[in-house]
Amino acid sequence: MTTVKTLLGLPGLRLRPRAGDDLLDRPVTRIYVTELSDPGRYLSAGELVLSGLLWWHEPGDAEPFVAALARSGAAALAASGADSGGIPDDVVDACVRHRIPLLEVPADLSFSVITEQVVLALAAASDSARKRLQAAAEAPVETLVERASAELGLPCWVLSGLGRLIAGTAPLPLPAEDVVRRYAAREPGPLTVVPVEGRHAVPWLIAAGGPLSTAQAELAEEVAGLVGVTRARASRPAVPVPEDACVVALRTEGSDESRDVLGELLPEAVLLDTAGETAYAAVVRPSVAGLSTVEPLLRAERILCGVGEPGPREEAVESARYAVQVAARRPGRVAVVRAGEVDVHELLLAGAPDGLRAALRRRVLGPLLAYDAEQHTDLVHTVRVFLECSGSPTRAAKALHVHVNTLRYRIGRAGELLGADLTEFTDQLDVYLALRAGD
Repeated sequence: MTTVKTLLGLPGLRLRPRAGDDLLDRPVTRIYVTELSDPGRYLSAGELVLSGLLWWHEPGDAEPFVAALARSGAAALAASGADSGGIPDDVVDACVRHRIPLLEVPADLSFSVITEQVVLALAAASDSARKRLQAAAEAPVETLVERASAELGLPCWVLSGLGRLIAGTAPLPLPAEDVVRRYAAREPGPLTVVPVEGRHAVPWLIAAGGPLSTAQAELAEEVAGLVGVTRARASRPAVPVPEDACVVALRTEGSDESRDVLGELLPEAVLLDTAGETAYAAVVRPSVAGLSTVEPLLRAERILCGVGEPGPREEAVESARYAVQVAARRPGRVAVVRAGEVDVHELLLAGAPDGLRAALRRRVLGPLLAYDAEQHTDLVHTVRVFLECSGSPTRAAKALHVHVNTLRYRIGRAGELLGADLTEFTDQLDVYLALRAGD
């Protein structure tokens, strides 16, 4: 990494510090020559700003110029006083006030010589940085991130597309989920995010704690390639899972991403079989909150997740399978259903094929559906509300905003059409299952 102190050590430049002696460790990423009085719009972080001070005419002129350098994150100002009788105290004071290192350029030194030597120093540092990174190619992700941070002069992190922090050199300035969301939405933010290379359904991302110059961006991409190789080489640890663990089923409709997503979502889980678009994993304490974070980064039309109840493996798998089928009937691109939170009848119906559900609905409710269609009534809705009110005429009448006698008449008429006694439990159960079969 090239720093301001590095440039002071170049013998051909003979630069002399005039302010900011405690700031010489700042990284330099490129050089920019300007004589504009306010160059702010053209500056970027890490630049060495080279100026002949032609913009300076009187005290006060230095304030907007140096303030623009500070706002942009410039590394330092290298100034020549050849045309101004030396560097004015106004410039020195402004640099001290805004904490910008000030280097005095000898009056007999051409700017072209400075530019050439700085560019060569940056190129040499970039090549050395790349070699140092490549030397760590076999290192774990945590080591690669530390090396990247040292070379870039910025804190760095590796994140999963699920919003999981994999490695980092400092606390994240915002939640990992927000970093991923901003990246997916292409929203600007305080971090620069680079995708890690690799053919994984759930991407990994490298985040750097600030804007990057061209050279820094090239280094970040180098790191991304190395992290991608490390990720591909790593194998999942053989973690023993108790026999009564939960099973999670994940379905990615329209894509083959389910196994990769599930493996990344539950890194501590044991991956089981994959059936079509659905993958299964066994885990003690499943947490699937990251699905909403990664959703914008996936190709799948829908992401469905079913969390089964703990128990013997075969039962746990079936529980998860039925839960994901219930999820398929829920709205939204991402749907998560936990078997323990779903009514038994809903789980049972989820296991029935669509054709069987439709046949059950027609067989039980056919006469009532035909009557509603012919008479333009809605007895089907009345019956459903009645059953969901536990067969209470008073509660159902209140829910439907009708008199209780009207409710009793309608239920009686519906029972006649169905050939069922809607006050008797087994008939209520059959009719309610048929009603829910259409959900």
